[in-house]
Amino acid sequence: MQSNPRTKPAVMIIKEGQPMDKDRIAGSAKEVKGSVKEAAGKLVGDAKLEAEGRANKVEGKIQNAIGGMKDAAKK
Repeated sequence: MQSNPRTKPAVMIIKEGQPMDKDRIAGSAKEVKGSVKEAAGKLVGDAKLEAEGRANKVEGKIQNAIGGMKDAAKK
């Protein structure tokens, strides 16, 4: 089974002793929530729900990036 190099892994592997910043966890959760909302909006034809989903995804990506910077600063 080959993986597509363009896709991101669903699970982030963390080395022992290096806890992941809470912002990264919350950001990833917001991204997932946004994806679900966006898909639901597309499915039912609700433009507002779809836009909310896209906004949640962007918020999540930003929060995840902030967490990544915090993780890098800890090292």
